[in-house]
Amino acid sequence: MIRPFYRIPPLGPPPRSALQKALAEWRRVDLQPLEAIRNRPAKSMGEVVPKVLKERLRLDQRQGEAEIARVWTHLVDPNVSAHARPTGLVRGTLFVTVDSSVWLDEIVRYRRREILERLQHSFGRTLIQRISFRVG
Repeated sequence: MIRPFYRIPPLGPPPRSALQKALAEWRRVDLQPLEAIRNRPAKSMGEVVPKVLKERLRLDQRQGEAEIARVWTHLVDPNVSAHARPTGLVRGTLFVTVDSSVWLDEIVRYRRREILERLQHSFGRTLIQRISFRVG
């Protein structure tokens, strides 16, 4: 059985026409890549801004972190909030920094579940799924 011959397309940009070659030689600059970019249609701001805010700046995540830090003292026992503070939120895990290992042990053993339940009740289970304490 003979296999049919498949043509492999060449790599790189398509070949230039005689006019494009003459213009590039006359200008002493090849403007073809810039002209190709200029011919692309422009996108509206309404299409670009939400994507930038969500994907590049992660504004929704940062807003959640700021809100957690703002209400931390009201949701948690004052003794705990004096020794622990939230430092970050990464993929559903809230990281909390505790000032000493004694308080870390106290919080992890006795108060972890209570703190997590209060935060999940206030912010939802999708935003805060786990909580991680560390000495810092």
